[in-house]
Amino acid sequence: MNTKKVVVLAAVALVLFLLITRPVESADAVQQVLTWLREGAESIITFLRSLFG
Repeated sequence: MNTKKVVVLAAVALVLFLLITRPVESADAVQQVLTWLREGAESIITFLRSLFG
C-alpha cells in the first residue's frame, strides 16, 4: 500500500472517529469552515465589483 492511500485512510478514520465521538463539535467546525468560505467568496466578489464596476 502506498503512502498516499495510508494517509487518506487515516484522515477518513479520524474524521469518522470525531463525527461519532464529538458530533456537536464536528458540526460547529463544519459551520465555521463554511462561514470562512462564504466570507472569502464575498470578499472576492466585492473586490471584483470594485475593480470592474
